[in-house]
Amino acid sequence: MDEFLESLYPEITLETDDIIMTIALKKDYSQIEDLDKRKEEFMKDLRDFLDEFEQTPESLEFMRYYDD
Repeated sequence: MDEFLESLYPEITLETDDIIMTIALKKDYSQIEDLDKRKEEFMKDLRDFLDEFEQTPESLEFMRYYDD
């Protein structure tokens, strides 16, 4: 199943000292020819995604991992 999903969506793994996050990109950024604009659009979408996630009940559930 993972191989099937990998063939559908490109993935990127982001890592800092505190977080490792793997993201699968569903949006087709290939329609944006200018590389800088493509990157800008991706970064905007990533920020929007994080802002949206912050408002969900799942974000609280995710942080509850540390309650036990």
